[in-house]
Amino acid sequence: MAMGAGVLLPRWFDDARFGRYQVHVVLLCFIVTLFDGFDTQAIAFAGPALAQALGVGPRGLAPIVTAGVAGMALGAVVFGPIGDRYGRRVAVLLATAMFGLFSLLTALADSVGQLVVLRFLTGIGMGGAAPNVYTLASEFSPTRHRGVVMLLAGLGLPVGAILGGLIAGQVIPAWGWQGVFVIGGVAPLLALPVLMRVFPESPYFLARTGQHSRLRQLLARVAPEATSWRDVVFTLPEPPARVGAMALLAPDLRHNTLAIWATYFFNWVAWFGLVLWVPSVLSAAGLPEDRAGLATVTLNGAALVFMLPLAWWLPSLPVRRVILWLLVGAVGVSAILAVATGAGSVNWALVFAAVGLSGLLVGGPQIALNYLAVSIYPTAVRASGVGWAIGLGRVGTVLGGAAGGFVLADFGPQGFFWALMVPLALAGIAAVSVRDKRPVQAVGQ
Repeated sequence: MAMGAGVLLPRWFDDARFGRYQVHVVLLCFIVTLFDGFDTQAIAFAGPALAQALGVGPRGLAPIVTAGVAGMALGAVVFGPIGDRYGRRVAVLLATAMFGLFSLLTALADSVGQLVVLRFLTGIGMGGAAPNVYTLASEFSPTRHRGVVMLLAGLGLPVGAILGGLIAGQVIPAWGWQGVFVIGGVAPLLALPVLMRVFPESPYFLARTGQHSRLRQLLARVAPEATSWRDVVFTLPEPPARVGAMALLAPDLRHNTLAIWATYFFNWVAWFGLVLWVPSVLSAAGLPEDRAGLATVTLNGAALVFMLPLAWWLPSLPVRRVILWLLVGAVGVSAILAVATGAGSVNWALVFAAVGLSGLLVGGPQIALNYLAVSIYPTAVRASGVGWAIGLGRVGTVLGGAAGGFVLADFGPQGFFWALMVPLALAGIAAVSVRDKRPVQAVGQ
């Protein structure tokens, strides 16, 4: 938009008090990611029962798991431009409708081929929701709170996974594996009419597209103590000549962009390989099938507990170094799990303790990476930077989801955890190369 006299929108949010309406926005984002988290993990909850019903092993289940994460990778790329062109609100609502509908239809599938197609379509919606939710939440936040706000908006992912694991243990014995997907589809579809009424548009999108009247009405909700908005003109920092991936690969951003992409990619290979396959891995190690869902609850529950204080402390910590040490610890815990699951008599207390610790050490870098990406990118390309990083991470989920089943089938539980150390180590190497120095005016422009 044309630049002129007025109030710079990012600076306005930095100066404004974080109030009730912004809490309302974060809560709505949390609700969307809650549904997303449940549906993302649905295949992990239903995996053992589904494999038994179809008469397939981990190798036969792998295409279904891979289809879902492949759809998520595509969704992150497809829905980013939708959010840029038509607004974050439209993108989030469309993505929610898509993953709700196709999750519900998944319950009607009766073959591997149908499940592959439906999980792929569900994945497109799931992958498209998260980047737009993170970006929308960050655009309502002052710089000083942005990392915590993004964490709270995204906490629905582990919370949804926890609820799903608890619900699946009750639903699958009564309704079969189909019950998980019925709940995963019905819940977001029932919530959709409410979300359509109350979910806000991005203030940055309104400013960029010249919708000044709507923007002033929105900001009046953010800061109701203000007395007049009639004559205020809000502006944005001058955008770069080129947007999207090419802007992120400009000389002053290229090094950190490639390093962050690689860290996201390998960390998500490990994280999704773990969350999608840990129930099946522990079942193969001898854990009773009706307790397998507790592994997902333990993993995501620990991630939830640990990530709250981590996000609070991140602004005062060297973020790059935090990511590195978390990944070093993750390699060590994976070695412990490999040894523990290879023992003749498995110590399940030790295994579950290590799985819980993995929630921090493997999942924690994702929160720190989101904060780091928001911190190092200038305002004009911040949403693109976070979106593309998540998109590259989603590509990693394809590899993690696909490889997990084949590694488990060929090398067993012990081999699975030894193999998990490889992407974790590569993510640590990539994290070392991220430069701490931020680009000029990276934050609070």
